[in-house]
Amino acid sequence: MLRDSGAALWLGSPPAAEAELPERVPVDLAARSASDWPTPSPDATAMIMYTSGTTGSPKGVVLPHRALIAGLDGLADAWVWTPHDVLVHGLPLFHVHGLILGVLGALRVGSPLVHTVRPKPVSYAKAATEQGGTMFFGVPTVWSRIAADADSARALRGARLLVSGSAALPPSVFRDVLGLTGLAPLERYGMTETLITVAVRADGERRAGWVGVPIKGVETRVVDDAGQPVAADGETIGDLQVRGATVFDGYLGRPEETAKSWTDDGWFRTGDAAVIDAIGYHRIVGRRSSDLIKSGGYRVGAGEVEAALLDHPAVAEAAVVGLPDADLGQRIVAFVVVSGVATGVTERELIDHVAGLLSVHKRPREVRLVDSLPRNAMGKVQKALLVNS
Repeated sequence: MLRDSGAALWLGSPPAAEAELPERVPVDLAARSASDWPTPSPDATAMIMYTSGTTGSPKGVVLPHRALIAGLDGLADAWVWTPHDVLVHGLPLFHVHGLILGVLGALRVGSPLVHTVRPKPVSYAKAATEQGGTMFFGVPTVWSRIAADADSARALRGARLLVSGSAALPPSVFRDVLGLTGLAPLERYGMTETLITVAVRADGERRAGWVGVPIKGVETRVVDDAGQPVAADGETIGDLQVRGATVFDGYLGRPEETAKSWTDDGWFRTGDAAVIDAIGYHRIVGRRSSDLIKSGGYRVGAGEVEAALLDHPAVAEAAVVGLPDADLGQRIVAFVVVSGVATGVTERELIDHVAGLLSVHKRPREVRLVDSLPRNAMGKVQKALLVNS
């Protein structure tokens, strides 16, 4: 990232690991600046954030001030976020969820922020009871751990909103959190290039795995391979495309890749596969490159199969991929980590479980029980390693 961005100045203490660093300037975190700078142009670059590299090398995403303003104001409108809220989260501050939503969002709205350093259930509970937390941010893993800690979960009963993002929330976790807190978590969708573009509104219907409707100032469409809108039936999978003020300006130093990211009529290709229903709710199936499986003439979203597997009490983690198959084109293969308290679960049991929840053609043809799933620094499963294993 240092080399790709051309960074010329490093503020603060350098990282412990040896690296070729630009000029270093120490920073006193207890000091306050008396400087006063003019407000930058909305079109000026606010920051360059790097993608997680799930499907390739991380790329520098150039985000203008207008994108941050539009995204945060759109979420404040959707979630009725005011200075009276107290935001609580323990997410890392090197991606959109933790930094832009979780820090700049609170600053933009003027609400207090409690960062718990680590997203531990007991830390969230303490922030709720001692600091009056009203909004709590977490990824599905955080909510899963909270659901497994009944006392900490019950401490969140006084909250206003529980927000989950970065991946689909498993139905079992959704139900457990609702049962313990009395609050159904709401979900939202975004990416580094677009910030948060789709969200369940504070007064909207909550459904596990569904991320709601576009925020103010954002448009979406879900299209087939010919660029035509897919049926709004909640089942037909298509490519999710976005346009609006929250979209980035381009990839740093990669004009060709930037150009490929937009359609001829000005829509950003997210690379995500999705479905949309009759009232405009979106459900993200996964990355088109790694999560869209074409098996036996059907399009199957890996995320939907993973959610079904996670609904089984014996399954702690699941990742689904498509592997080459001479007959089907691709066969659906699931890599499953079994819960520590579960014993005796079989491949056939898990296959039948999915077939009982989804259409039969979406069932895994093979289940492989593994000790762990390969993940990157963001905690996202590296499916390319599974495909090649």
